[in-house]
Amino acid sequence: MTSSPKADAAGFPLKGSAPERYEEYSAPIMAPFVEALLDAVDLCPGHQILDLASGTGFVARAAAARVGPTGHVVAADQSEAMLRVAAAKAPRMYPDIELTVAPADRLPQPDDTFDTVLCQQGVQFFPDLGAALAEVSRVLRPGGRFAATAWSAWDRSPYFAAQRGVLAEHGGPSAEAHFAAAFSCPADRLTAALTDAGFREVAARDITFRVTLPPLAGFARGHLSAVPWGQAIADAGGPDGLTRAAESITTSLAGHTNPDGTTTVPFTSTLVTAVG
Repeated sequence: MTSSPKADAAGFPLKGSAPERYEEYSAPIMAPFVEALLDAVDLCPGHQILDLASGTGFVARAAAARVGPTGHVVAADQSEAMLRVAAAKAPRMYPDIELTVAPADRLPQPDDTFDTVLCQQGVQFFPDLGAALAEVSRVLRPGGRFAATAWSAWDRSPYFAAQRGVLAEHGGPSAEAHFAAAFSCPADRLTAALTDAGFREVAARDITFRVTLPPLAGFARGHLSAVPWGQAIADAGGPDGLTRAAESITTSLAGHTNPDGTTTVPFTSTLVTAVG
């Protein structure tokens, strides 16, 4: 699945579709949080797992490796385009990843299907968080585990703070609204919603990882092109809007640059666990 490359003002093409670029540019940011999410629940060979709001399948692939060929992983997302990338990236050694196009509040699986439900950076985008968690409770077996991550406040992650700094100039209200949605599910909101949905042993903690990103001039442009607030920047700023925004982000993070041109910055997310 490819689309025609779009070149920015610097002449560097943005290759592939937005979901393909999301898979490429989000991978280094997501990787440590995926492992922390899986570590927070007791996955065993043979377990039945739901990766909710799976996106391109970061969690589904990692969970499949842990539950093994006797287990079963369902990757559910409302975006068919995201799931096409997930299908292309699914490891051949664990083919039993079932892809399901479905919103979080209307899952096709019967009651009491899964041992564990996982959600990596998806809960903040659910139109009705309560309805989605009620649906999670329905498909989760009694005593099953739920775990989710959601970004903590943007000012706790320098890379996101740098992105926030360019929105008003380069993206306007649309970009700012999309960005705000990504940080709209703080711990107190999520734990309250889980409690209201009938979950037990609800707990939340912040986790921070230092992540090394590729040289930012290219990386920031590519990553912005794959997320909604960056796409709003491109819509508002014309063909060179992403380049200008990426240059500003690179300048903002100059103090975090390593001798080899990479950039190492901390990212902080909230990790919430509960028992159904």
